[in-house]
Amino acid sequence: MDTEFEVLIAGAGPTGLLLANELGLAGVRIAVVERLPRRTGWSKALNLQPRTAEVLHCRGWLEPVLDRALTLLPAGHFAGLPLDYGALDTAFPHQVGIPQARVEEFLEDHLAGYGVPVLRGRELTSFRQDGEGVTVTLRGPDDAEGTLRARYLVGADGGRSTVRRALGMPFPGRDARVGMAVADIELRDDERESGASGDSWRLPDLSPDPAGSAFLLPLGDGVHRLFLGGPEQQGVDRDAPVTEDEVRTALARCPGPPRALRAVRWASRFTDVSRQVERYVDGRVVLAGDAAHVHAPAGGQGLNLGMQDAFNLGWKLAAVLRGWAPDGLLATYHAERHPVGARVLANTRAQMALTLPDPDAVAVRELLADLLAAPDANRHVAAMIAGTDIRYPMPGAPDHPLLGARAPGVRLDAGRGLLLADAGTAVAVAADGWRDRVDRSDAPDPYDRLGRTAATEGTGALLVRPDGHVCWAGRGADADDVCAALTRWFGAPRTPVTHRGDSGRTAAPTS
Repeated sequence: MDTEFEVLIAGAGPTGLLLANELGLAGVRIAVVERLPRRTGWSKALNLQPRTAEVLHCRGWLEPVLDRALTLLPAGHFAGLPLDYGALDTAFPHQVGIPQARVEEFLEDHLAGYGVPVLRGRELTSFRQDGEGVTVTLRGPDDAEGTLRARYLVGADGGRSTVRRALGMPFPGRDARVGMAVADIELRDDERESGASGDSWRLPDLSPDPAGSAFLLPLGDGVHRLFLGGPEQQGVDRDAPVTEDEVRTALARCPGPPRALRAVRWASRFTDVSRQVERYVDGRVVLAGDAAHVHAPAGGQGLNLGMQDAFNLGWKLAAVLRGWAPDGLLATYHAERHPVGARVLANTRAQMALTLPDPDAVAVRELLADLLAAPDANRHVAAMIAGTDIRYPMPGAPDHPLLGARAPGVRLDAGRGLLLADAGTAVAVAADGWRDRVDRSDAPDPYDRLGRTAATEGTGALLVRPDGHVCWAGRGADADDVCAALTRWFGAPRTPVTHRGDSGRTAAPTS
């Protein structure tokens, strides 16, 4: 059987759709398969963290997403304790309040511009991988089965991932201890509150309470999001319907005046189960988003973690398929993203522990509240929840303030690398051999452009990967060093590379 696609993505959620856009941008032949016949319009997640806003801005996609947003929130929270995003090193010091469905709608609409099909009503039932690709079996709306062939399969099909289960990948972690639910509701006509805004979106009250926690957010158009976490949600099967009695009981616990329920539009249960796969890559099968990690939705990190997985993976998978990826590039997806996922699992477990109605948990919560009143401590935790402190391990000077970190504000619309260097330096000349994969921007002082202080002597230069992370930092004269970094991350040059060293002689780079 001939390969019909280069990549087949299972799952048309935010992770799968962002990955599809990344691959579509690179001209990769892909298809997305989705079990559901159409978008439901319901949203589990309601926010984009600052780092995800940077990711979308990097490709020029943030502005149309903001057009669909409900509000901007200048704060985050850790178990309901306030975090000041205004102190973060980012152009987007806020959460974007936007229902997940609107993010998916934009990403799927944008995907159509690349001619990428989203095959809805097709359920992946099994697959078989070999040395050349993956053969996937799909069940259609009429229960008829068919197969598709791709060079790679990406499982972005959620916490109950069929791809992960068929792969037999261990999924270690901790079982659920706490049950919760979420519902989109309508209030009685004379009790509707104002539409969604920064003032009406308050931090959730997650203080430990034996009666349980509940809080309400207005989504506009008369719809409110209700979160339920009380005795009624404990020990209930996750697939059991959320009852109107549960909703009314939780609504009565919400702060503010009494409210009467008019209708429940949608409701779902979730838990604080915490699990992560041992490997994100297995041969020609890759896992991303909730298929790779599940955790409690504490702090609003889940959707963001998956979308950032996709952003890290997309350019690397495209490089492999285009033939210029250096050895081991795809393996860095696991090496970089697995620790990030593990850290989110750890902080969500900690947040859930701080909401338990236990005297010791109350004592720890009070102590943490005092600590977070200190600006440095608050900034540290805020950067962790916002995703702006992510720093991937990179060869080079480990104490350099930018190496491995994000380059905030840099636009990489074409999904290519970027060298920020003065046009007259040896570094800029040497990089010409990679101009089919790496753009160059004249920048006499790239550190100043990023709002940072140069940590090198002489004219600085930076190499930025397609995912916006700095993979080399040095001086404009360090041609050999930049060639080594270009080869490490972007493969061998397409054209012979020479450069002028300090002595004025022409030399070939070592790689």
